[in-house]
Amino acid sequence: MKIEVTGSSPLEVEASVLAVPVFEGDAADPKGLFAELDRRLDGHLAAAAAEEDFQGKAGQTLSFRSLGKLRAGRILLLGLGKREGAESALPRAGFEPLRMAAGDAARLTQRGGGTRLAFAAPRLPGQTAHEARAIVEGALLGAYQFDRYRTEERKKKRPQVESVVVAVPQGLERSREVKEAVALARSVSQAVAWARDRVNEPPLHLTPSRLADAARELAKESGLQAEVLGPREIAGLRMGMFLGVTRGSAEEPRLVRISYVPRGASARKAPVVIVGKAITFDSGGLSLKPTDGMVDMKTDMAGAAAAIAAMKVIAELAPPFPVHALVGACENMPGGRAYKPSDILIARNGKTVEITNTDAEGRLVLGDVLAWGVETLKPAVLVDLATLTGACLVALGMTTVGAFGPDGPAMDAVLAAARTAGEDTWRLPLIDSVKEELKSDVADLKNAGTRMGGSISAAWFLKEFVGDAPWVHLDIAGPSSTTKEKGYVAKGGTGVGVRTLVELVRARMQEEARPTRL
Repeated sequence: MKIEVTGSSPLEVEASVLAVPVFEGDAADPKGLFAELDRRLDGHLAAAAAEEDFQGKAGQTLSFRSLGKLRAGRILLLGLGKREGAESALPRAGFEPLRMAAGDAARLTQRGGGTRLAFAAPRLPGQTAHEARAIVEGALLGAYQFDRYRTEERKKKRPQVESVVVAVPQGLERSREVKEAVALARSVSQAVAWARDRVNEPPLHLTPSRLADAARELAKESGLQAEVLGPREIAGLRMGMFLGVTRGSAEEPRLVRISYVPRGASARKAPVVIVGKAITFDSGGLSLKPTDGMVDMKTDMAGAAAAIAAMKVIAELAPPFPVHALVGACENMPGGRAYKPSDILIARNGKTVEITNTDAEGRLVLGDVLAWGVETLKPAVLVDLATLTGACLVALGMTTVGAFGPDGPAMDAVLAAARTAGEDTWRLPLIDSVKEELKSDVADLKNAGTRMGGSISAAWFLKEFVGDAPWVHLDIAGPSSTTKEKGYVAKGGTGVGVRTLVELVRARMQEEARPTRL
């Protein structure tokens, strides 16, 4: 898709659709864009808004034909809510309302058969670059379609937006900040789309080995280092929990490391390490899931998809410190060699684990990979992303990431990165009493507690394998996929986590660039 930034008046931009964000009360401003549009349209726009009760409330939309009086064929009004406090509220929300509005605009343009979308930036003081980034990300991701398995005839019936024009104040279209913001938005959107594609792939076509191949290909294209290990190498690393989970599947497991390492002395700095859960299909094992609960289990590798995809953007950012993405990929299947409830597995760090539920498999694989990452890489920050527990959905719903970990700079940095990215993330507590549920009578610990506080006990389990490393666990079970379109979020995989990881690295780069105070 072609992206353009213009300093021309939005009213003079040629497009299939001109999208105009509107705050509550904008219709009463005689100097605003709404009033200017209404004058061009002889008062019909205000009349239509009144008739449809469009007030600019968040999420409201109103589509209106320009009747040949503009260079755009249709006007699309997009409500952003109250203008009062917007100058601080939008940045605090990572410009998410604007990103969602741009996603709506792209999707509605496609459905109407349009190919060129123009979007007028809201023009908040000093925020043009951030606005441009949110608009481009929203439009690109809103236009996303997963049609790899549609016939060519079906594909032709699905229109595509071919270009997006972002209208900003005159003169700013050539500014370095805006150009860099748009370039970053394109790169991030491509990475999110890559993650979505992997999550949407059927498990027949995204086996552990094929996920490893996709990661290796991304690494090659991005100038990154890639290491892929098979069953023998995994056994040599003493990853007993990982190998236990994969035993029931005919598909071989893969351990993947994608690395960005800067040149010179920076290569020796403590790295950022990202670990992604990669169960390419989760049947539940012998603790078999019901049919309805199994249908979407191709998405159980969404954490790995986000971790790998983020590395593409990180390579372009070229931070002055190493960044590694680690992924343990396998299936959890009920084969004749499958691990069983009451089995005891030995983890890489030597801890013994009694299996009480084979459907609590992701934490087993993650535990071994986390222990390996801590031991071999000694991270400055360690973040894992996993579709780990249904309990997190119960606690936070379908659109919010749950964050777990000890107090400290790592947790603060991840939560700040999520806010900047506009990815809704809420910290949940590591309650000591829940940890008690993991005590085993026959091993060091059990792999699952009771249903109560299930996401907390899962986080406590992971904590057993990170030692004192500055660690944050992100449970993305809710927002990793969706059955509903909203804004820039398409049905299926969402690519959640990619933007947070990118912002985490960007913030760390800015921190290192600050002069040291004597």
